[in-house]
Amino acid sequence: MTPILQAQNVSKIYDMGTTKIEALLGVNIEIGKGEFVAIVGKSGSGKSTLMHILGLLDTPTEGEVILNGINTKGMSEKQLAQVRNNEIGFVFQSFNLLQRTTVLDNVILPLKYSTVPSSEWERKAKEMIEIVGLQDRLKNKSNELSGGQKQRVAIARAMVNDPSMILADEPTGNLDTKTGEEIIKNFLKLNSQGKTIILVTHDDELAQIAQRKIVLKDGCIVK
Repeated sequence: MTPILQAQNVSKIYDMGTTKIEALLGVNIEIGKGEFVAIVGKSGSGKSTLMHILGLLDTPTEGEVILNGINTKGMSEKQLAQVRNNEIGFVFQSFNLLQRTTVLDNVILPLKYSTVPSSEWERKAKEMIEIVGLQDRLKNKSNELSGGQKQRVAIARAMVNDPSMILADEPTGNLDTKTGEEIIKNFLKLNSQGKTIILVTHDDELAQIAQRKIVLKDGCIVK
């Protein structure tokens, strides 16, 4: 399987003055194109730090991250932001939607920072919104939606730039069991269509839906 994402000897050390916190220690990961991978670990295991580094939201103290064959080491913040917007779709536990903005405008937002012509923004956004089944909520503001609907908007927004992969951080954490299952079905559907999915969770049961599970403990991969 062609690798889409590689973390090579990645370490992250936070300097807290007289104390150094080793969040990650020499982590090596290779994720194939079209894979569904779960990264699992308890609080303090380093999974959130790893998620931020894999998503290019943070840089490692040592090591490098290679995305689609491009080594991101040494990139400027502007370059990293451009790669994030084009290559990675993010879905967060807290949704991260603009509360008083319509569903349509929330999904359009990433397109404003892309090379997609503005004449195409609405069409592409509506296409993604229809995929997650919210075409009847286009003009609703996000603060008028249920938790499950908000997360589906977040998935549509993550997909609108046709990213290489989707990185989901505890995407069902604020949802009830039934709604969470519906959200997971969305990810499984996207994966069946060839999208690479990386699911970060503390829930070992939820991780069972993935094709492969990576377990972190004390900043190291243990399984």
